[in-house]
Amino acid sequence: MKTNTLHSVRGNQRHWDLLRLLRHHTAFPNETSAVALGEFDPDAAQDTLSFLQDECRVLIIGAGGLGCELLKDVVLSGFTKVDIIDMDTIDVSNLNRQFLFRAKDVGKSKAECAAAFVRNRMASEDTKVDITPHFKKVQDMDADFYRQFHVILSGLDNIEARRYLNSLVVSLAEVDEDGEVDPSTIVPLIDGGTEGLRGQARVIIPRITSCFECSLETFPPQKNFPMCTIAETPRQPAHCIAYAFIVLWPREFPEKKLDKDSPEHMQWVYQAAKERAEQFGIAGVTYSLTLGVVKNIIPAVASTNAVVSAMCVSEALKAMSYCSRLMNNYHMHMGATGCYSHTFQYDKKTDCVVCSSQQKTLQVDPDVTTLQKLIDQLCGDDFRLLKPSISSAHTNLFMQGPPALRTATSPNLVKPLRELVKDGENLTITDAVFVGDMALSLQIIFKATIKNGVEKPTPMED
Repeated sequence: MKTNTLHSVRGNQRHWDLLRLLRHHTAFPNETSAVALGEFDPDAAQDTLSFLQDECRVLIIGAGGLGCELLKDVVLSGFTKVDIIDMDTIDVSNLNRQFLFRAKDVGKSKAECAAAFVRNRMASEDTKVDITPHFKKVQDMDADFYRQFHVILSGLDNIEARRYLNSLVVSLAEVDEDGEVDPSTIVPLIDGGTEGLRGQARVIIPRITSCFECSLETFPPQKNFPMCTIAETPRQPAHCIAYAFIVLWPREFPEKKLDKDSPEHMQWVYQAAKERAEQFGIAGVTYSLTLGVVKNIIPAVASTNAVVSAMCVSEALKAMSYCSRLMNNYHMHMGATGCYSHTFQYDKKTDCVVCSSQQKTLQVDPDVTTLQKLIDQLCGDDFRLLKPSISSAHTNLFMQGPPALRTATSPNLVKPLRELVKDGENLTITDAVFVGDMALSLQIIFKATIKNGVEKPTPMED
């Protein structure tokens, strides 16, 4: 009888398959990638495995449907030093797909319960799994916290939180006087997202590849609401409405299907949503908003989470071990009408407000455009900022906070730009989207005035 070579290679080692992969000579090592992070050395497989298990620190952001899959896959792939962040608590509606939670966990921290479950399941005499949970918002952790990790995997369902995280990892990548990025300051970000039967995985190498902000225009203003968001700590009126529709109605009327066209049914949802909103101090729940939200709920599909998580963790393993080419750099999974996937390179946006150093220019009519209109434009489709503050080289034009400074600068909002800035002057824009010292440099160009049908240059000011 022939010896089972796979069994002899395995021995008593849990990650025997990973060690065999790291020993395998390949024609497609990491250094052949379009974006290479390092050189693969199969002769140093044991050292690479030791790094993955003893030194490499992984951060997972989000412990919902996708986050549970990410945590499971990361630990099964050989990583043993993992941190996980999530600000939400477990709701009973999560239990059908967020498989690291049980009924006894309802009301508890997602991050803490997920960490405890995997730690207890995976720890052994041979392998110690060190999982540290953080029951906090992504924005609560400073840059030094994120700097300590070798790779970050994101399973967020919130666009603004993803923008913040993207801006943060870009700010960590230091650039020298010649414009070269210091490789030791790069923290790769593997971003995953799912929506029903669709999903995407993306590799972001800060300041090298395109960043999340480069593709922000592909995300229209959110009208749908992921299931895992509405069931936890609500943050918007729509979350309260969706919770009433998805969770409270079946609980109150288990034998009755909600009729979206019934005024009586919709009135019940509206009142239930109002009560939930009052509990959390959220304003803005209206009957008309209720009608809109109940028809736009995104079902969470466990299989989509599993597919996207597998892609993300595979890229993280390649980025840390150099055992294969990195994906370049965006993968789409579409399962609504069959199973279709597509990988392509998402190019950097030359005027990206986060990863591009190129100064932005904006032409305005200085007599018509007020500072408030400029802020509205910055919050529009071209820039999509949240709450911008504006300053010039001489003074603060408008500051969102603190309250005293906002009060002092608010009178400028109604003034035309001609009274506040000079033609060609550079303004500094800060926003919640930007992290640390990052800011948008915006040059204001006055449009030529039109008089008697003839274009007349705007007079230069001293």
